[in-house]
Amino acid sequence: MIKFELTDVDFKIIALLQRDARVRMETLAMETGTSVATVQRRIRELRRKGVIIGDVTVIAPEAAGFAMTFFIMVELERESIYQLDEFRRKMKAEPRVQQCYYITGDADFAVIALARDMQDFQELTQCLFFDDPNIKRFRTSVVMERTKVGISVPI
Repeated sequence: MIKFELTDVDFKIIALLQRDARVRMETLAMETGTSVATVQRRIRELRRKGVIIGDVTVIAPEAAGFAMTFFIMVELERESIYQLDEFRRKMKAEPRVQQCYYITGDADFAVIALARDMQDFQELTQCLFFDDPNIKRFRTSVVMERTKVGISVPI
């Protein structure tokens, strides 16, 4: 849990950065009514405190050859700390896994993954799920349309 009091200026900065991480410092300073030096200090502090955790370029999956997106609900056989960490490690190491959440309910994890085609997805499921003796079952849904995609936090 982040213990950091955000100011109005901080909220303005992160709202603007979420819209466009390449926004110029001068623009941020003008929009927040502060100086460039203040904006730079605030951003450095927001990074240090873990409020800003990264900057990315968002790419259309199709442009990189990934025509298919899947939602996968995964149930583990056993849930010891070691087994949970092992599953998390495997998901983090697989580049086709975009997101992975430890959840409550019928499944233990919700996974969002990309694949070039069904053959690619079959290979992904083989190495991630079928070859893992701790996977009790997994259920897959194929995404028909990407209606809204994002990781922005409402500010």
